[in-house]
Amino acid sequence: MRVLLIGANGYIGRFVADRLLADPAVQLTVLGRGDDADVRFDLATGSPGALTRFLDAVHPGVVVNCAGTTRGGARELTRHNTVAVATVCEALRRSGCGARLVQLGCSAEYGPSQPNSSTAEDAVPRPGGPYGVSKLAATELVLGSGLDAVVLRVFSPAGPGTPAGSPLGRLAEAMRRTMQSGDGELKLGGLGVQRDFVDVRDVARAVHAASLSAAQGVINIGSGRAVRLRDAAAVLARVAGYGGTLQELDGPPGTHTSHGAHTSHGAHGGHAGHVAHTPHLRPAIGHPRGESDPHAASVAFPYPDGCGSWQQADVRTARDRLGWRPRINLEESLADIWMEAACRI
Repeated sequence: MRVLLIGANGYIGRFVADRLLADPAVQLTVLGRGDDADVRFDLATGSPGALTRFLDAVHPGVVVNCAGTTRGGARELTRHNTVAVATVCEALRRSGCGARLVQLGCSAEYGPSQPNSSTAEDAVPRPGGPYGVSKLAATELVLGSGLDAVVLRVFSPAGPGTPAGSPLGRLAEAMRRTMQSGDGELKLGGLGVQRDFVDVRDVARAVHAASLSAAQGVINIGSGRAVRLRDAAAVLARVAGYGGTLQELDGPPGTHTSHGAHTSHGAHGGHAGHVAHTPHLRPAIGHPRGESDPHAASVAFPYPDGCGSWQQADVRTARDRLGWRPRINLEESLADIWMEAACRI
């Protein structure tokens, strides 16, 4: 099976490439902007005609698109997340290769969800920011293209390679600094958000399964379980061997935080300490960087996806149509994130 992979240098794309290369039945060609791509092509500026000529030459059976960006203003997000996908769809329509398209979408397309609910694929998308809007527009282009296509809506990816600027990456970096300085108290904010974390290697398995399947439409890829960011912090403390106190700070005025104290278990079966609240304001995990706090995160409070306080995937479609289930638990994902953070110079 000839597979054309777009975006192999990205966070998810690297693991998709590894997964596809491990399949002896797959002949992989990488298209991208980097020098290490088999073919250099910029989807945001290249023409559909040029891409069509390449597709006709390579004649792939499957095109996997992992390209895109999470950063930038509305114009940049639209160019890289929407216009680029329009180019892929138009090139595939013009080409005689008849390739199947596997497009990576994002749970940010759904926007905020009701607490304690699971979001299924038939939920009405209401993205809460320009990133989600740009990804939803791409999904609609794919679904309306008439191609043999499937969109995998990936929830919150975690595990090795997690970007240092992401909420979990920032959390690990804050813990590394605290342990390096010997501080017995780690102060964090914005930990009330709950997200469905799925390991990036499980996402790669889902892409591989989708490449081989005949499933079309939208399919959620997640763990099926929402986890509070403060609970992820407690797990990270355990795998890191941090025995100090996790002090939870109130967020900026007008944001919701839960009340009361929480206790998490330490690395040796004891207590890592209380997760408490204080009215003292400091930038949260995900709060914009300010000159007064050089260690603050660089993305908007409380979480950069515009999805509010809760997201949890209904993953039954992935199970039924792809035969896919997540295999890697959050503790293993966080252990890999911590290993990379701890080795950072």
